Amino acid sequence: MNPAKTKELFDILRAACARQFAFNPRRITAEMRYVGTQGHGKDIVHVFRDVHTHSQIVLQSTFATLREKHGDKPHWTEAERAHYKSSDAEIDAELAAKQAELDYVAHCQLYRDHREQLLSHYKDWPGYQLGSTSPREAARALIDVLSAANDARLAAFAEQLHSDDPEYLAHHLLAPCRSEIDAAKGTAGH
Repeated sequence: MNPAKTKELFDILRAACARQFAFNPRRITAEMRYVGTQGHGKDIVHVFRDVHTHSQIVLQSTFATLREKHGDKPHWTEAERAHYKSSDAEIDAELAAKQAELDYVAHCQLYRDHREQLLSHYKDWPGYQLGSTSPREAARALIDVLSAANDARLAAFAEQLHSDDPEYLAHHLLAPCRSEIDAAKGTAGH
């Protein structure tokens, strides 16, 4: 579908969700993705999916319907509905907290000490090591090794992020990599 038509559908979706469910249009823009159409003839609907939970909204003309269940999994919990009803101030606070967390990770000792090693697993990084594992696997292996060694940098990192979950820590340890790669691409093009 062409971008103009997709933009028009998002405009209709934002208006319908604000009117019907009191959802914040900013949340719809940030967290919903257009999936495509379903049905035939006058029964065609447009389907949108949440990027985190995979909950869906079906848009038919100017009417939105939350798919309460998709397959065997229930969707649109009260917490998820509340998340979509966040005020602009709450959304701004979330974004500020995420940025502060990213800034912390980018400047923490753990990331600085292993930055090149982590970046070397990204194909679009100039120092990419051919045949290496995925960035996620590399970060997870690094977390496991440092955990087994009772590394103080990892302990401080886990304490700051309020989690000992290796997957969660690996995910956050990789967060600054994408920014660095995008920045490197930007400077390489000038």
